[in-house]
This record gives sequence, structure tokens and C-alpha cells, in this order.
Amino acid sequence: MKTIVKKIVVAIALIIMPSMVFAQSPFEKFADQDDVTSVVVNKKMFEMMSKVKMDTSDKQTQVYISLLKKLDNLKVYTTNSAKPASEMKSSVAAYLKANPLEELMRVNDNGKNVKIYVKSGATSSQIKELLMYIEGGSGKGNETVLMSLTGNFDLDEIAALTEKMKLPGGESLKKASQK
Repeated sequence: MKTIVKKIVVAIALIIMPSMVFAQSPFEKFADQDDVTSVVVNKKMFEMMSKVKMDTSDKQTQVYISLLKKLDNLKVYTTNSAKPASEMKSSVAAYLKANPLEELMRVNDNGKNVKIYVKSGATSSQIKELLMYIEGGSGKGNETVLMSLTGNFDLDEIAALTEKMKLPGGESLKKASQK
């Protein structure tokens, strides 16, 4: 029963998200491009999701609800097209120049480049902002992913969220949280 509730919550989030875009970011321009798939979740939606009745005796559900209360914004943009992918790469470079984030991890696996950057919070385990950029490499079907997440959270919590919501790059975040 609880997995059905979780799926309903995620489905509602995906339906409501496009109308809930409040905060502008340098990556917002990708939301309106035809060759880009975008998912945007704002603080209000995270608050609503954390108040949905779920089985709180399940430890994984407790962690998930706790995490939802710590998040402000989640923006994920994906594309298989060369032009938007190139624009994403330029936007990430410009953003990193203006907002110096610490490189957490860089992986090159069969032409797929994964880069994860963070802005630390009050403690070394706390993260205020996470930026992940995955360059698809060469060949057909390779995807470029740009993910921006803000709040006050731990990296291992985010890996659980991206895995639960089946967001692109979840596996890369899981590997980063284990290191």
C-alpha cells in the first residue's frame, strides 16, 4: 500500500511541477526548449509531499520524509540533442565561474563524463547546493543531464531521493555518497 502512495505522490508532483516554477535560475531557460525534458520541484511541493500520510514505522520512509523537509528546489534537465547539450555545458561553466562550488567527484566511464559539485553547509557533511552535470559522450542515445538541488541536506540522503524518484544520475550520486 505504501508504494502505491509513494507512486501517487510522485505522479502528482510531476503533474503539478510545471505550474509551480517560482524561482528563476540560470538553467531555467532549458525548461522551455523542445529538445529538453525538464523536472522542476519547489519547496512548496516538497512540503506538501512530506505531509502525505505514509507508514512512518518504515525507517526508509522516515528518512525520505525527513529529507523532503530539508529541500528547497530540484531542477533536472535532460536532452539527447547536441545544441541544448552544448548550451547546458556553457551554462554550467558560467555558473561555476560566478558561484564557485567544490568539485566532489569526476568520473569518465566509456565516454560518459559525470561531474558533481557541491556548496557545503554548516558542517562538512551538510550540503546547501548540489550541481551534477553528465555529458552523454559520443554515439546515438547518449543523454546529457543537468541537475541542480538546493536545501540543507546530506549527500547520502540525496542519492536515496534520486533513486526513489527514478531521476537521471541517481546511480552516480549513489556512488559519490559511498566515497
